[in-house]
Amino acid sequence: MSPATTPTPPPETAPPRGTFTALARLAVRRSRLLLVLTVVLLAGAVVLGSGVADRLRSGGSGGVEDPSSESSYAADVLEREFPGARPNLVLLARTDGGVDDADAARQGRELAARLADEKGVTGVTSYWDTGSEALRSKDGREALVVARLTGDDLVADRTLESRIVGHFDGRQGDLTVRIGGSVAVQHEQQTFIREDLLLAEAIALPITLLILIVVFGSAVAALLPVGIGVIAILGTNAVLRVLTSFTDVSVFATNLTTALGLGLAIDYALLIVRRYREELANGRDVPGALAVTLNTAGRTVLFSAATVAVSLAAMLVFPMYFLRSLAYAGISVVVLAAAAALVVLPALLAVLGRRIDSLDVRKLVRRRSAARPQPAEDGAGWARLARWVMRRAPLVATGTLAVLLLLGLPFLSADFGTADYRQLPRSAESRVVQEDIRDRFAGSPTGVVEVVARRAPAAELGRYAEQLSRLPGVLRVDAPTGRYTEGRTAGPELPGRTAGDVSYLTVVPGVEAVSDEGKELVRDVRAVEAGFPTYTSGTTAAMVDSQAAIGRGLPWAVGIIVLATLVLVFLLTGSVLVPIQAVLLNALSLTAMLGAIVWVFQDGHLSGVLGFTPTGSIETSLPVLMFCLAFGLSMDYGVFLLSRIKEEQERVGDHKAAVVEGIRGTGGVITAAALVLSVVMVAIGTSRITNTKMLGLGVALAILMDAMVIRSLLVPAMLSLTGRATWWAPGPLRRLHARFGIREGGPAPAATAPAPAASDTPDDSAPSPAADTPAPVTQERERAGAAAGKHSG
Repeated sequence: MSPATTPTPPPETAPPRGTFTALARLAVRRSRLLLVLTVVLLAGAVVLGSGVADRLRSGGSGGVEDPSSESSYAADVLEREFPGARPNLVLLARTDGGVDDADAARQGRELAARLADEKGVTGVTSYWDTGSEALRSKDGREALVVARLTGDDLVADRTLESRIVGHFDGRQGDLTVRIGGSVAVQHEQQTFIREDLLLAEAIALPITLLILIVVFGSAVAALLPVGIGVIAILGTNAVLRVLTSFTDVSVFATNLTTALGLGLAIDYALLIVRRYREELANGRDVPGALAVTLNTAGRTVLFSAATVAVSLAAMLVFPMYFLRSLAYAGISVVVLAAAAALVVLPALLAVLGRRIDSLDVRKLVRRRSAARPQPAEDGAGWARLARWVMRRAPLVATGTLAVLLLLGLPFLSADFGTADYRQLPRSAESRVVQEDIRDRFAGSPTGVVEVVARRAPAAELGRYAEQLSRLPGVLRVDAPTGRYTEGRTAGPELPGRTAGDVSYLTVVPGVEAVSDEGKELVRDVRAVEAGFPTYTSGTTAAMVDSQAAIGRGLPWAVGIIVLATLVLVFLLTGSVLVPIQAVLLNALSLTAMLGAIVWVFQDGHLSGVLGFTPTGSIETSLPVLMFCLAFGLSMDYGVFLLSRIKEEQERVGDHKAAVVEGIRGTGGVITAAALVLSVVMVAIGTSRITNTKMLGLGVALAILMDAMVIRSLLVPAMLSLTGRATWWAPGPLRRLHARFGIREGGPAPAATAPAPAASDTPDDSAPSPAADTPAPVTQERERAGAAAGKHSG
């Protein structure tokens, strides 16, 4: 075709019948009604979701516990029979004159008495009332008042906020009091998460808009995905509010769902808007462009949402509500993002019509560069890269694989633990209190190992306590029969530790609770023969049981993800080999993320730059969440690419040409989508909470590795190596795919003129013969030639 030839619009082919065509007709005929209903629903969502933050669980000790474990059973018994046995509130009182001073002692007893009178507070114990050395600092200037705020996480948090904070901290006579304990840690954690989430949204939205303006050129086109993202954010809180009526939901769900809702909504809208503009440029009218867009890009969005939802659903096999609630919330928000992209966005496109290209911010640049040679057709750089990779497929595949495996090596030395006060920034008051207790007191009153005993005779219980006190890492054991240190009894019997046939003992450790030594101590305590039923609880015991539960559920979760991915990709491609490749390449895309979370967050590299305290371990459940989330998002981009390659394969019947055209057509959109979602995740990663920082930055790294390494290098290399066998399937599976397979339903535009013959490896450096033709039209002309049996570079 001559450069001066005006492209003939494709003939109007009737779109195929089906759900997506009906959806396109609905968007055209009832666009304003759909938009009005959207505004009404959004207003309701804002009202419904306004108080969701007060209904979310802290996700602290409770969120990652196995409710069917030994530690959970023991904790329930203690809560029921001895409500004050497990202190979760600590008042750290300091006076330079010493806590044994008469005035300080009187004020300390008054402080404890006032605390005991508060509603929702039980088990108040102070140094001044008991004389326990464990509640007095080594230098004698600090003392502790410990208590338990009754009720679940939400009730205890409300009690802390309304009755403790502002009433018992600060100057209390001669005492300076600070608030600590697990309930205070969780309260500050929730506060930081809420504040950091607002900052993340403020960072992500403007940067995302700039990226989209660069991608589309048109400010109107760029604003549409951002608008769909805002709908997802507003709808997210309503979804969480509904979920809290049926199940416990972790406070971390706000970060995950905001990132997912905003990122996926923008990604899906980006894909649809790009395809819609392409179809308009190809000469279709608005209804026809919408029909083709929804039958192609819309079908891909639905399939992509299904893969992400399935990956998140795998977390339902674990018993901890931290993971289960994130699965419920994540699946709901994925559905919300897909619905906004498939229903609301087409209505907006129908109203805008061809005005989608209004406010073109690149016109000024075009005027200034009008006299310069125009660049090659859209996607030419991606096509050149694909051809370069496919010519060197063995070398590229081997080198890329080696680098990815090398990046994942640090994960082999992963050490799993549980979150504690070190998640908070150093300036957080509850962290300062916990560190003070760790450094200045002999044993932590909130980090003990608790043992519940049933039907235990006093003599046998004493011998059992004596055995426990001899274990390595034990400072002392407090039992109903007395206080034991290294096998010796010190002090009288301790009242209040027996109720009916139930007794409890407290093992005070001399090691950090969240550590390998702490876990070993729990195992040693459980290994001691008692002669009567015993059940062990406490922070470290719960961590040990949670790790065991995750170990049992992990094979099932991986199996669900792999099986679902194999089935879904088969339904998309009809191939046996492509689904296997998709699973393996997706897993490889996660190696850098898994290696980085160990190298950075466990071992502490870059901790000063990123502003967190390394603990020598990573929270046990977080890699599970990150794996499920990142695998689903990686498959998201895999679907974008595979669906386009499959479309080209069916159009031209040439495997290598289909791979090149697929990467040409999706390279830009996948990169833009990955940048957008990475910006959202990095914004989440600016949080002051270490686990949230790890989640955001780790998943952002996985997304970028997948889009820029896996999809750009490894996928074309592997598809080149497998050749035409890539699309093979045995007869029964071919017939199964013919009946149930998922296909791109958009009608292929008919060729209006045969394209000039070209070699399989054209000179990409040559000027485009259609320099003044819009890029999507050039692509359409290439497809038209391909449909006639030629491949045009």
